Amino acid sequence: MENQTYENVLKALLDCAARCEECALACISGNMANLTRCIRLDQDCSAACMLTAQMIMRSSEYAPVLCSICAEICDDCASECSNHIDMEHCKRCSEACQRCAEECRKITSY
Repeated sequence: MENQTYENVLKALLDCAARCEECALACISGNMANLTRCIRLDQDCSAACMLTAQMIMRSSEYAPVLCSICAEICDDCASECSNHIDMEHCKRCSEACQRCAEECRKITSY
């Protein structure tokens, strides 16, 4: 795996991780009872994105498998955050997750 080939997915993964962390922090300061699933998915998605980025950067043979799993997690997180798009941080997170899922799926199709 050449890292240059994966520049777009790496950017999407890191942006998604950052947006998920931002969203989780903002949700924690809100009404947590209604946002528990959102917070958990944000944290899971951020962790999955960071792990997947690390595996891509070190040319792991498992990177395509992790991209597939990460895309699923991003889809779930995007879906949950889209339930709260009245909050700007959830809207940004949902959009970042959708982009990331798309980029991850490009890797799994190689």
